[in-house]
Amino acid sequence: MIIRNATKSDYKNIYNLVKTSFETAKVSDGNEQDFVYELRQRDTYIPECEFVAEKDGKLIGHILLSKQEVTKDDGSKFYGVMLAPLCVSLEERGKGIGGMLISNACMMAAELGYFGAFLIGDPEYYNKFGFRETSEYGIKNNTNIDDKYVLAAPTRTGGLKGVSGKVKLG
Repeated sequence: MIIRNATKSDYKNIYNLVKTSFETAKVSDGNEQDFVYELRQRDTYIPECEFVAEKDGKLIGHILLSKQEVTKDDGSKFYGVMLAPLCVSLEERGKGIGGMLISNACMMAAELGYFGAFLIGDPEYYNKFGFRETSEYGIKNNTNIDDKYVLAAPTRTGGLKGVSGKVKLG
């Protein structure tokens, strides 16, 4: 298995992978594959932070990070990344592939100067990778989603230190 940057020639396979992967996900709105397309059209898209996991020539995992703004208490901006979506094919789950994708994508984000990652997801899963409620970092969830599902993690040591404010994911 290899993890590599996604290319335009992967987009059709990514669309299908995301669609089928979320059919068996704990939480899904059924539109995650379209959300990937939408994220690529935004000016917050970071091509260097879109990765796929490939095994025997077949895509088995995908992650996309895009630029995420936090409005700090003093009115200034902090820019991290939003992790959305992450998926692994049903038959490959439980093998650590999701964690490897998160690690690769967050390392690249840190290299590019984005020192915090944010997501909406299952805390039971994402806590394993250092994600905590945004409130633990002094960052308020500026959405109508329950705080326990709006999570953040530094992409490097101290990456979220002193970043208090509001984040609105989506």
